[in-house]
Amino acid sequence: MVRNHSKTKEFILLGFQEFSELRILFFLIFLTIYIVTIMGNILVLLLIILDPHLKSPMYFFLGNLSFLEACYSSNIFPRMISALLTGNRRISFNSCFTQLYFFGSLVSSECCLLCVMSYDRYLAICKPLHYATIMKSWTCIQLVAISWINGFVALTVLLVLMLQLNFCNSNEIDHYFCEYFPILRLSCSDISMVQILSFLVASVFTFPPFLLTLTSYVYIIVAILKIPSTTGRQKAFSTCSSHLIVVFVFYGSLIIVYMTPKAKIGREMQKISSLLYTVLPPLLNPFIYSLRNKEVKGALRKNICRNFHLLLKKIRRKLLM
Repeated sequence: MVRNHSKTKEFILLGFQEFSELRILFFLIFLTIYIVTIMGNILVLLLIILDPHLKSPMYFFLGNLSFLEACYSSNIFPRMISALLTGNRRISFNSCFTQLYFFGSLVSSECCLLCVMSYDRYLAICKPLHYATIMKSWTCIQLVAISWINGFVALTVLLVLMLQLNFCNSNEIDHYFCEYFPILRLSCSDISMVQILSFLVASVFTFPPFLLTLTSYVYIIVAILKIPSTTGRQKAFSTCSSHLIVVFVFYGSLIIVYMTPKAKIGREMQKISSLLYTVLPPLLNPFIYSLRNKEVKGALRKNICRNFHLLLKKIRRKLLM
């Protein structure tokens, strides 16, 4: 029986069905990853909001990245964790496309935001005399707004086209969440227009930001090589290499999933690549970009000490009453 999207009430996420005997283990692993990811990103965001010393453009961008990745992870992980715990892999049509929309929008926004952050570091390290005049508050707000708006506008157009498709092949999505290509495989409509648009969107949001980010880091590395102190060079290279590893994992896995011809990579490779950009960047970025930073660590210690002293005062007052 042919079913269109108005009759398809739900999808079934196959996810880790080939590892069903390890379901509880995967549940514990992903629950731990989700808790650490959320705590790390929320902690960084709160520190940047509350501490007056963390008000530079760099921390403004880091705060936006932390908020984005907290939203990004919360869009994917709770449903995945619930399915692993309960075994219920069903998701309604509306919930599935809502997840798809926010997932795609947030990933696209992160591509732009990582590019903006690399440009900010390029200016700070390579053009320090011009940094304050270029990276004004209004400029930072505009760059972040463009990053967010571009991602959501592009995915809105793509979502509208996808909602016109008929789904009659199956209602089983061979993935951990409602991802673009696994859903598209279920359609029995002409998907050529959607594929062309998705390729354009993927091209715009992966290659240009990746190349600009890479170019910025090349200039940064050249500047680092000119540092006379060996210790200073080693510290700078350590930070820079950590950033680059996350950038390569994020953009590289996106390019594999969305830009590589599907005949050249299997579905399992696509699923593994999707896990890379879904799990690693939100988990690692708070530690690589923020919690290794001296100013952030100082702000964290200061806030912990202040709150600890306030707690002790409250306890003393209660004991004296």
